[in-house]
Amino acid sequence: MSPGRAGGRKAGPGAEGWGAAYGFLGVLAFSLTLPATRAAVPELGGVVVGLGRAVVAAALAGALLLLLRERPPARRHRRGLAIVALGVVIGFPLCSALALRSVPAVHGAVVVGLLPAATAIMAVARAGERPPPAFWLASAVGVGAVLVFAAAQGAGRPQPADGLLLAAVVLGALGYAEGGRLAREMGGWRVICWALVLAGPVLTPPVLIVAVRDGLDAGQDAWLGFGYVSLVSMFLGFFAWYRGLALGGVARVGQIQLLQPVLTLGWAALLLGEAVDRPTLLASGLVIGSVALTRLSWTQAGSTRRRLRGRSPRESP
Repeated sequence: MSPGRAGGRKAGPGAEGWGAAYGFLGVLAFSLTLPATRAAVPELGGVVVGLGRAVVAAALAGALLLLLRERPPARRHRRGLAIVALGVVIGFPLCSALALRSVPAVHGAVVVGLLPAATAIMAVARAGERPPPAFWLASAVGVGAVLVFAAAQGAGRPQPADGLLLAAVVLGALGYAEGGRLAREMGGWRVICWALVLAGPVLTPPVLIVAVRDGLDAGQDAWLGFGYVSLVSMFLGFFAWYRGLALGGVARVGQIQLLQPVLTLGWAALLLGEAVDRPTLLASGLVIGSVALTRLSWTQAGSTRRRLRGRSPRESP
């Protein structure tokens, strides 16, 4: 099957619902990324974890493409795939892994909570989307909730690693927006598979050099963390995420990621026994409310456009 025949469904009420569902599955998969990275980085190092995950995922992607006898992507898609590779295969994993050498996963989750707002901006620039004004207001509420979340966790004071995390946010948003745009034509799983395959040959040499120089002696927790970010965060999670972005819209579905800091905190409480205090619960409620507002703003705007298109010339004001 060629890439052109496997694009996302045409946007509509049903597609928006499925887009939200797939988007939530992607966010659920990504919500464990920072804790898993934090578990792996101290023993395996930032380069091996940040880029090695893509090398493993590229091998899996290449095997899948060969098994299904997929044709190479069309020339018009290759520039976009290179942007996806730069953003989510190289930039976000490497910057976040290097940052998590010196800050905890919860701190990283707070800063990465700005990703939905950045994704919406990139959606305007790269995917040609035009969110309604109410969407931006709801997004501002979400960003404010993330800042409250930061204060609740004591992560409000900037640290040197925050620069790396902010770079990760910008690069991740670029990769999300471009990948969501391409997924409409190619299908979400093809986008991440071809981006990984394109990046694999570039990333393998530095990972091998660092691995041989520093060794790969690590404990079980580190290897479990590395396995998760390689198989789920860098590979399977994007199958759902890019399909969701293609079906529901990059800016709209991207706002579901406002839930990710809350989910990450939940995993920390469940798996690591960390306490969740009252200010954090308040911030969680604000985050969830902002997601509901962003979806409502899109739904109302879409309904208004459909009503206006359905009017006859005599009925128009």
